Amino acid sequence: MVFCQVRQKTLMPGARMVRMDLPFDTSATDDKLARVREREEEDVIRILSEKYGMTYVDISLKEVDGDALRVIPEATARAAEVAAFEKTGHALSVAVHNPNNPALEKLMSELGERGFTVHQFLVSKKSLDKAQARYADLSLAVQTHAGMLTVQEATLSKIASAGTKTAIQQEIDTALASKAFDRISHMLEIVFAGAFALRASDLHFEPSEDRALLRLRIDGLLADTCHFDPVTYHQLNSRIKLLSGVKLNVTNQAQDGRFSIAKGDTQIEIRASFIPGISGESIVLRILDPRATMVSYKELGIHPKLLARLEEEIRRPNGMLLTTGPTGSGKTTTLYSFLREIHSPEMKIITIEDPIEYHLDGIVQTQVEGTKYTFSEGLRSIVRQDPDIIMVGEIRDSETADIAIQAALTGHFVFSTLHTNDAAGTFPRLVDLGADPKSFGSAVTVSMAQRLVRKLDPEKRKERPLTDAEKKMIEKALESLTDRTLIPTNRETVWEPAPTSDEETGYHGRVGLYEAIFMDDELSTFLRDNPAENEIAKLVTKQGYPTMAQDGIIKVLEGVTSLSELSGTVDLPRI
Repeated sequence: MVFCQVRQKTLMPGARMVRMDLPFDTSATDDKLARVREREEEDVIRILSEKYGMTYVDISLKEVDGDALRVIPEATARAAEVAAFEKTGHALSVAVHNPNNPALEKLMSELGERGFTVHQFLVSKKSLDKAQARYADLSLAVQTHAGMLTVQEATLSKIASAGTKTAIQQEIDTALASKAFDRISHMLEIVFAGAFALRASDLHFEPSEDRALLRLRIDGLLADTCHFDPVTYHQLNSRIKLLSGVKLNVTNQAQDGRFSIAKGDTQIEIRASFIPGISGESIVLRILDPRATMVSYKELGIHPKLLARLEEEIRRPNGMLLTTGPTGSGKTTTLYSFLREIHSPEMKIITIEDPIEYHLDGIVQTQVEGTKYTFSEGLRSIVRQDPDIIMVGEIRDSETADIAIQAALTGHFVFSTLHTNDAAGTFPRLVDLGADPKSFGSAVTVSMAQRLVRKLDPEKRKERPLTDAEKKMIEKALESLTDRTLIPTNRETVWEPAPTSDEETGYHGRVGLYEAIFMDDELSTFLRDNPAENEIAKLVTKQGYPTMAQDGIIKVLEGVTSLSELSGTVDLPRI
């Protein structure tokens, strides 16, 4: 604070000088002078840009891309008086303050050798300082490049401790409000940390006109989780595309890619799918956690009687095990658990898949590639490599079916999948694909079918008595089960979910429902005449194993799942 003297001029005879000491604040004046100097500096740089034939830019008005900034180490950038602020593929935008700096030419040469196409922009000292100051933030940012994303342990812990969809949205809102240059990377961290915390199997990004919705598939059902504004979603879309290794400028056709997430010591594979829509591209990210294949076949929910028989069948020297069910019913997990159980150093196992979802140590895995390398071509080549066990991801056509059956008849054990509704439908489906029913008795040893149902949370369920209609339905469902010892003694009560909050469902995790048909002499003879599916199902009741519906009823009576969950998954008798 300073004081100034104000003198009053004499206006008439006899008037005298008056001295006034008034306080005067110079801070506002200093701010104005600083802004004037900054504008003058920008004007000078704009003029110099024409002299040097460079484009002028004010970086203080732009967002600096953290991945671009990383291209040039901080010490090198400061020595050359530069900062990379934008990166698209191999195109790199670099802010330059002093075109005459001797270190600049060497740096540009090095960037060219690294494959970058560099676009130089002239900037003021103020702009450069602001960009270079962001090097300090890089330790907090997540590096994004094609193929890999790292989720920080602190983010995982923070989201996991809350474990709610509300917490995810709050963290995303906080990241958006921060306006930090690494916020898009941080938001991806939050999204995946939330997906891991909530045990999601898929992430669905669904854009609309005014916002984009993120839904997570948890225990098989989609749940609205959080939303983004259109601008943020566009940035997330670009970042996910870069990670997935797909084309950023293609938005009018479907694309598929994949990348990995480093989560502590674990590397999780993500399969990405992009399809065009009216309001933007819809993205689905499927989480392929390698721990899913580490589940023992004994933990899948297979009934103990059925499990004991399967343990014998999968150890046969030759034959074929086929499992059926819709997409997402756990067929791959079941087959992998069998492979892990029977694998040994003395055994050669080769798989052909579309795509390879999980990587298994000690097993040779190959992937089909459009028309260049199909299931039939791959299977024909695999047989020539003398494997003991072959896994075919799916039998889709007559050629693949024929080669798989021949492999099973010539000393190999074949695992594969089909798309049918139940185990009995396997044989008519093979006939539709051109297979000879007379070969089924010697080739196909096991036909399985499966579904997944949500498990009740033991801490969030309640018991209730069965209604008369429900009792009749259960009795009708179980009447064809010849082994009555499999039926639980309790047939008076069932359990249902009892969530304690709006975000809870009363369920936690999923369990499989299974049925299986085993080849025997009677069935082999019966199949020669290509019988109908319902006739096959009626014949195999003699084997004494529960159907999927009966397996589900048993699990309902034991309190594993609820009647409402079961009725939405398999067909139950109508009363």
